[in-house]
Amino acid sequence: MFHKEGAKIILITLFLAVIAILATDYLIQISWLKTLVQVVVLFFLLMVLQFFRNPKRDLQISDNIIIAPVDGKVVVIEEVYEPEYFKEKKLMVSIFMSPINVHVTRYALSGIVKYSKYHPGKYLVAWHPKASEENERTTVVIDNPVFGEVMYRQIAGALARRIVNYAKPSTNVIQGNDAGFIKFGSRVDLYLPLGTKVNVTLNQKAIGNQTIIATK
Repeated sequence: MFHKEGAKIILITLFLAVIAILATDYLIQISWLKTLVQVVVLFFLLMVLQFFRNPKRDLQISDNIIIAPVDGKVVVIEEVYEPEYFKEKKLMVSIFMSPINVHVTRYALSGIVKYSKYHPGKYLVAWHPKASEENERTTVVIDNPVFGEVMYRQIAGALARRIVNYAKPSTNVIQGNDAGFIKFGSRVDLYLPLGTKVNVTLNQKAIGNQTIIATK
C-alpha cells in the first residue's frame, strides 16, 4: 500500500522509467551498458516506491499512551523551553527519519486540535540543534483528556521541500490515523508535559503506530 501523497510522483516516475527502459533498446547498442542503465532506472523506481509506502499497522487506541507518530530513531529526550505555544518548559522527544524510513505522520494520541500552524523556513539537516526553530515545519497541539495538551512538530530536513499536515483547528482526531507526510528526510518532535513517563531510550528504533513513547 502506498500513501496518497505519493500518487503523482509514483505515476510520473513509473512513466519515465518505462520510457527510459524502452529507449535503451534503440539508443544503446552495447549489451552490458544497456543492462546497467535499465538496472539503475529500476532501482530509482523502487526507491520512490519504498519511500511512499504506507504499511497498515493495527493499533489498540488508548488515551493512556502516546505512540510513535513516525518511524525512525529517537535522537533527543530532554527538557526544553517551548517558545511558540506553551512558552514554558516541556519534555521533548525527537524522532529522526532517514530517507529509507516510512514517512507517514500519524496522530500520537486522540483529542481536539487546539493549534495548527505552518512555518516556512530553512532546510538545515534534520538533526541540527536549530532545525526545530529555523527549518520549514508545522506545529500541532492536541488536547487529550488524560495527558492534556501535547504538541508535535513536523520538521523538514536538508532534502525535504514539502510538509503535508492534515490537522485542522477544532477538529477531533483519532490516535493512529494519518496526520500528514514529510517528503525526503526529516524529524518529528513531541512536546510532553513535565513528569510524563517516557518509555523509550536514546537511539532506540521507533515504529509508527507500534512503539509506545510515553504512558500516564
